[in-house]
Amino acid sequence: MVLRLARTNVEAHLFIELHPCETCGETRFIPPSSVVVVDGDLASRYTGPCPSCGTEREFTFRLPEQVTVPDEEEPAFGVDGGASEIIDAGEWLWVADLIIRNAPAEPDEGMTAEQRRQALIDLRIAAAAVGEAIKFVPPGADAVPVHALWTERGRSVYDAEPGRFRKIRLEAVQRTYRELSDGFAPR
Repeated sequence: MVLRLARTNVEAHLFIELHPCETCGETRFIPPSSVVVVDGDLASRYTGPCPSCGTEREFTFRLPEQVTVPDEEEPAFGVDGGASEIIDAGEWLWVADLIIRNAPAEPDEGMTAEQRRQALIDLRIAAAAVGEAIKFVPPGADAVPVHALWTERGRSVYDAEPGRFRKIRLEAVQRTYRELSDGFAPR
């Protein structure tokens, strides 16, 4: 078994959500995890039944050498600077798009403090997801290479608009999402 690295628990859980149950299509799956040794590597194993149909599911990821504690208000999917081994560049943009579709563009007078905080976090997660796509741009290159899109979902995002994968555009989108999030910060 070749284990791919999940750089953080957040990245592992996102990967699991991106891979629905093969029997019923359910995306909800929050199983217990355990630390195991696979081929001499420490790994995190998530196993349990699908909450909808009961099909047994299992995901195993190699653990990073250095484990980090996540900061909810400064989300990060990977802390080592390298690109993800489990989620491709197009999937990262798909995640950012999904979040942005449901996030407010600016604070509303009627928002509670908790709604403002959630909007801030959601926009920062979207910015972090775009930042993950940027990590696939090789040094000296100006765009994400096609080989960084190994999933059907990732390729479909790319095929719909290849220009989105240019580094300068990714950086502008990331910066915009971050600036939008700052508008929801407590005053």
